[in-house]
Amino acid sequence: MLLDLPFIWAGIIAFAVLTYVILDGFDLGVGILFPSGKSEQDRDVMMNSIAPVWDGNETWLVLGGGGLFAVFPLAYAVVMPALYMPITIMLLALIFRGVAFEYRWRTERWKWVWDRAFFGGSLVAAFMQGISLGALVQGIKVVDRAYAGGWWDWLSPFSIITGVAVVVGYALLGATWLILKTEGQLQYNMRRIARPTGIALLGFIGLASILTPLQDPIYAQRWFNLPGSIFSVIVPTLVIAAAVALWHGLRTEKDAMPFVATLSLFVLCYIGIGISFYPNIVPPSLSIWEAAAPDKSLAFALVGTVVLVPIILIYTAYAYWVFRGKIDPNEGYH
Repeated sequence: MLLDLPFIWAGIIAFAVLTYVILDGFDLGVGILFPSGKSEQDRDVMMNSIAPVWDGNETWLVLGGGGLFAVFPLAYAVVMPALYMPITIMLLALIFRGVAFEYRWRTERWKWVWDRAFFGGSLVAAFMQGISLGALVQGIKVVDRAYAGGWWDWLSPFSIITGVAVVVGYALLGATWLILKTEGQLQYNMRRIARPTGIALLGFIGLASILTPLQDPIYAQRWFNLPGSIFSVIVPTLVIAAAVALWHGLRTEKDAMPFVATLSLFVLCYIGIGISFYPNIVPPSLSIWEAAAPDKSLAFALVGTVVLVPIILIYTAYAYWVFRGKIDPNEGYH
């Protein structure tokens, strides 16, 4: 075929995962910050800020995971055994978190239980996503087109670092989202939280940038040889620019700038991961083309995707437009 369908599908899956990370990232971040609410009303406002959109955000997780199964079945067959434990824990955490949205408003006696479920589910889901990312970056052992590693290969000092980094990053996304959506004392508290959290995230970005090339020599080759060396200048420069924008937005008490700057940091980190991985979908050795389904299957799936993805984007944008503006503390999720 004239079209490089595996490459196109790799782009679609990458877009779906990135969209999930930046959309579900801030609502997981709100959950991580939930105990920082000084009062019952603060916690209500925090949950109300994401209640209209949180379940729609997870649409992209379904698209990313389902798309991987449909169009890169070999990658799915390798990744799932390697990451079975963290992915299962993540999904269970998301279930507890989702149930908390509904049950928290239906009870007074057990409200504290669902508050903890919302916080715990958000924290564990974020940490497991970071663990999974770290396990992918450090590489998955493949022999004869099958996972050949051990049960605990996903757990390492590097994956724990990336797990904590994702938790910190999501917390910053949640804090800057609440700066955008709230007013008064709650907004002030989130600005106070965002400053040290932003510094911590930048520290983790720097640490991960140093440690990633040590996970496999191919990463160093991609970053420090042409044309990758060009990106080794451009990406860090843009990260510094986003960090300056974040700090400026917090210092001058802008509402939207800190959130946009944090989103930019996530996008730039994601681009950095893409540069390290490409052309592999499962590092260090399984490429996009090796893992792809037959072209006829890819073409068939693409027909539906080019119709459905724009529809999902439209209704997602419409939902955010309808619920734009600041949260009214007197209105709730019922």
